[in-house]
Amino acid sequence: MSCAFATSLESHEHARIAESLGYERAFFYDSPALYPDVWVQLCRAAEITDRIKLGPGVLIPSLRHPMVTAAAISTLASIAGQERVMVGVGSGFTGRLSMGKRPLPWAKVREYTLTLQALLRGEEVEWDGGIMTMMGPDDRFGPARPIEVDWVVAANGPKGYGVTRELGAEVLTVLVPNADFASSVILDFGTVLDEGEDPGSERAIEAAGHGAGIVLHWAVEHGVLDELLPEQGRQWAAAYDDVPPEKRHLALHDRHLVAVNDRDRPFISGELMAKSGLALTASEWRDKIAKLEAGGSTEIAYQPAGPDIPRELEKFAEAMQG
Repeated sequence: MSCAFATSLESHEHARIAESLGYERAFFYDSPALYPDVWVQLCRAAEITDRIKLGPGVLIPSLRHPMVTAAAISTLASIAGQERVMVGVGSGFTGRLSMGKRPLPWAKVREYTLTLQALLRGEEVEWDGGIMTMMGPDDRFGPARPIEVDWVVAANGPKGYGVTRELGAEVLTVLVPNADFASSVILDFGTVLDEGEDPGSERAIEAAGHGAGIVLHWAVEHGVLDELLPEQGRQWAAAYDDVPPEKRHLALHDRHLVAVNDRDRPFISGELMAKSGLALTASEWRDKIAKLEAGGSTEIAYQPAGPDIPRELEKFAEAMQG
């Protein structure tokens, strides 16, 4: 049982709460157009926790020079200890799409990650025509190399899975697990309903309605609207027709992974919440998690949202442990 946060100025405190509830790892999203700096918040979390593993989930190579990222990992490891640091890497769903850019080719992700790993081992590497290495002379400037941390790759397709295997990393998928990896982390969204609560309650939609919006946003950005939302997808997407195409990504990512935006709200119903597995009772969550485990998932990274994230973390932990 792990958790994932749309990084906020409170995420360090939420990680502390998650640790007290038994969560093993906390992934912080890296989308600078939407959230505060992921490394600052990870370091703040490291300072007030003792056990929970921490890391970006996931960093996007195009956002930072590999030496900058190596220095950030080194700083986090100096606070938390190397054994508590994990580094998630991806091609850029939200982190790039929210700035009007397509995901990176997997060859670029591979090259960046291999370079980053070499830097952390203390090796000299060539990047952009220059040779570099981490040169901090002693522990006042970071841990001694090699710096050894866990690696996780967010992948949903053959090329991404191939890079994950080559890097010897864990795989992180969304909604559907991959049974081909010994360690298969699944990112999931939703809320645990109170006894007798309707899936369409305002509280449930505030806490988990964003999970339904993600499907539309993904479908529109990747041109698979009819495949993922065959019934009401076109009508829903039409809510964005008044936005100029060159700015549509800005509207699509309004409150992305945090809350339901105004254009999506008319389409988020209790029926959709229940059908999508976003608003479930504790026993229904246990059934869902059992199916994910049977499908090959070894770890669930649960993303709470809404105005009361401590409540979401607590209720989900109770459901998992019940």
